[in-house]
Amino acid sequence: MDHKQIAKELVPLLGGKDNIISASHCATRLRLVIDDESQINKQEIEDLEGVKGAFSSSGQFQIIFGTGTVNKVFQPFAEEIGLDDESAEHKQKQMDHNEAVKKKMNPVSRFAKVLSNIFVPIIPAIVAAGMLMGLLNLMNRFGWADGDSSLYILLDMFSSAAFIILPILIGYSAAREFGGNTYLGAVVGGIMTHPTLLNPWGLQEGGVEPEMLNFAGMNIELLGYQGTVIPVLLTVYVMCWLEKLFRKFVPNMVDLLVTPFLTIMSTGFIALMVVGPLGRLLGEGVTTSLSFLYDSGAGFAGLVFGGLYSLIVLTGVHHSFHAIEAEILGQVGFNYLLPIWAMANVAQGGAGLAVWVKTKSKKMKEIAGPSAFAAFLGITEPVIFGVNLRYRRPFIGAAIGGALGGAYVTITNVTANGIGVTGLPMFAIANDPVNYAIGLLVAVGGAFTAAWLLGWQEEEQQPKKEETKTEKDSEEKAV
Repeated sequence: MDHKQIAKELVPLLGGKDNIISASHCATRLRLVIDDESQINKQEIEDLEGVKGAFSSSGQFQIIFGTGTVNKVFQPFAEEIGLDDESAEHKQKQMDHNEAVKKKMNPVSRFAKVLSNIFVPIIPAIVAAGMLMGLLNLMNRFGWADGDSSLYILLDMFSSAAFIILPILIGYSAAREFGGNTYLGAVVGGIMTHPTLLNPWGLQEGGVEPEMLNFAGMNIELLGYQGTVIPVLLTVYVMCWLEKLFRKFVPNMVDLLVTPFLTIMSTGFIALMVVGPLGRLLGEGVTTSLSFLYDSGAGFAGLVFGGLYSLIVLTGVHHSFHAIEAEILGQVGFNYLLPIWAMANVAQGGAGLAVWVKTKSKKMKEIAGPSAFAAFLGITEPVIFGVNLRYRRPFIGAAIGGALGGAYVTITNVTANGIGVTGLPMFAIANDPVNYAIGLLVAVGGAFTAAWLLGWQEEEQQPKKEETKTEKDSEEKAV
């Protein structure tokens, strides 16, 4: 496909250059902020070569191209709309529109977006750590290397580093989202993982108790926050609020010296004495509740979560799950939610595969096949929005397959060593590859069968730009 031509054709279909406020892209989609969405020609956009679907959500108009294609379209598209416009008028227009978009979003969507903005940039680090842990598991299982060997020790260091400094990574990312100094946020994360504080993993190993420090009549438990999420998020939020407060009354000439000093000192005390311990209790409460539901449900949790996950994806709230998964991973040592999400994702691929086999539409075959394969790799947006949701019933079939697969991996206690990786790539971090493989077959097979049996109404293709013979004859008679 000619990516430049597609980008050029997109602009008028979106209402012109002036109607596009801002543009960005993720792994699969163009994400556009549009001034007036009534000017968008959605039907013709979806008919463009390479487009797998288009929809509006949370104040953005999103066009699905798929992995590897979206970035190639985005570059010429950005040139077409003048994305590098740095004028004050353009920036102010962007800010005003973005504020209006935020006001339209409900509190749950806003909260999910905040967590998404914080955790999505961190996911590659956690994915790399999880993959390394999976490699270590394979080395243990098949005896590829001795546990005392230099290779094993080095890989163990590499795999655990991301979780040891996770509060620092979260501190940096959260400060950027909350409007504070990112490096101060990283320092706060460093304070909460300082070597003076006992690593909480020492408590799980038994026989080790944290020291107590008496300060101003209060006992401070010298226990670190390695691998935790909620305490760091709350602390950095407080830090950003304090930083903005100090900047209001600190003179500009000494702002560089005084504001960071006051911010770090006050936040450090608050973190270790108040916010950190409260955040730890909250995180443990969330983890304990989910673990209880998972352990006592006998597959029920997997059935429900696997069936509903794709619906949650439609709302965008699923991005907030990264925080919960990271908290579980840090507290428990493994992630029991990710295999359930994986079942829901591959089930969408199974339903898309049914559409690919059964549909008579050439355009839909071109979309459904590659989209289903992408879902098997954990990328579901193309098949959800471009295929299954368009016909509705295949989406229901995918939910059935996801529920069946989720129940199976829950009953067989399949877990993962990381977050963010689903589908076939999750084999590298799954604790039980055999049962994980069976779960994939159950999810894909169940979704394929359910979608096939439910059936769907094929869309009638209307002729575009070319007149039918009947229309032409009618015009000649009229003349």
